[in-house]
Amino acid sequence: MGMTLAEKILSAKAGKSVSPGDIIAVPIDAAMAHDGTAPLMIKSFESMGAKRVWNPSRAVLVIDHVTPSPNEGSSSLHKMMRDFAKKHGLILLENEGICHQVMPERGYVWPGAIIVGADSHTCTYGAFGAFATGIGSTEMAAVFASGKLWFKVPESLKIKVEGSYPEYVSSKDVVLHVIGEIGADGATYMAVEYVGEAVKQLSIDGRMVLTNMAVEMGAKTGLIAPDEKTMAFLRGRIPSDVDVKAFEGDNDAHYADELHVDVSSLDPQVALPHSVDNVKSVREVEGTPINQVFIGSCTNGRVEDLEVVARILRGEKVKVRTIVIPASREVYLKALRIGLIEMLVEAGCVIAPPGCGPCAGGHLGIPSPGDKVLSTTNRNFKGRMGTSDAEIYLASPAVAAATALKGEITDPRRLK
Repeated sequence: MGMTLAEKILSAKAGKSVSPGDIIAVPIDAAMAHDGTAPLMIKSFESMGAKRVWNPSRAVLVIDHVTPSPNEGSSSLHKMMRDFAKKHGLILLENEGICHQVMPERGYVWPGAIIVGADSHTCTYGAFGAFATGIGSTEMAAVFASGKLWFKVPESLKIKVEGSYPEYVSSKDVVLHVIGEIGADGATYMAVEYVGEAVKQLSIDGRMVLTNMAVEMGAKTGLIAPDEKTMAFLRGRIPSDVDVKAFEGDNDAHYADELHVDVSSLDPQVALPHSVDNVKSVREVEGTPINQVFIGSCTNGRVEDLEVVARILRGEKVKVRTIVIPASREVYLKALRIGLIEMLVEAGCVIAPPGCGPCAGGHLGIPSPGDKVLSTTNRNFKGRMGTSDAEIYLASPAVAAATALKGEITDPRRLK
């Protein structure tokens, strides 16, 4: 019998054939912690008496969740990270953007790698054919010290996506639809493997959306087999000495379950408060008044997303406060050079520096009590954006832009 993509990656690292349920210890190729998780990792690392980081060139600290610092407390945590990085010769990325965007941009992600991050959305890197997953801060301290971690080999869920994308339907709509179908716990501890022609059609930006939200259905990781688009993105970024293994799942592999999605008949999707699996077609919730729109995050803050938003807003003015945050410095610079930022500013958007911003309630756009927020982020549980009485709706950049124009949830297809 063949093997799934996850099983192939883990077998290669373990040096033996593995099956779901096996417990294995494997070397880690890259590890990351950010300002929300690194301080506890540093304290744990020091309390266990560790003296050195296993590989300073593969251990990355990122200041992205609350940056630039809005208060003394955050500044103190940032200083702790800077001091630790200096002491151990680590990579510290500050004001460069969101960890899940800058890790692949800076070459710490490649096909066949095993990558861990002290953040649940580390599964994003599966868009490059890597087995990537989030772990806790204390586990991360052990990884920083040893360069190894144990895993239980997960079962795999195959999601086959076929058809052609209608205008203003994107990978965000696909993943929201999937989560709505199987539930927020429908893939608990599984490797979600995306296949099909409609996955291959996607850019790297679009693929990262699918794998980013694997954890929102309970998954251990999300995976897409690498292809020429993957290697074109990584060319010139990854070190020449890394062991790139471009695996793909076998046709005769055993999957715990399979789900088929035809994007040709898919409408733009919206997740309603206060659960990511409370998903409806945009047509079912059109007209809902919105107080704030946020476009950004590790889900939808990339150039492709900003292009869609700028195309919809060009020559128009937003009716509600609209915050746009590029996912990284690289994204910001490209958006500047091709004129996207100018169009967004002219439309009345507020552009904030690369980082997480209000996604997790850090800063740069915390809602008021009672506000309804339309966001391109990945979570909408109560209090997620820092205000317990706010209501968060999740949608694609296209729906977000149309909503910003009208001040109410709007199907972008109606703007023609």
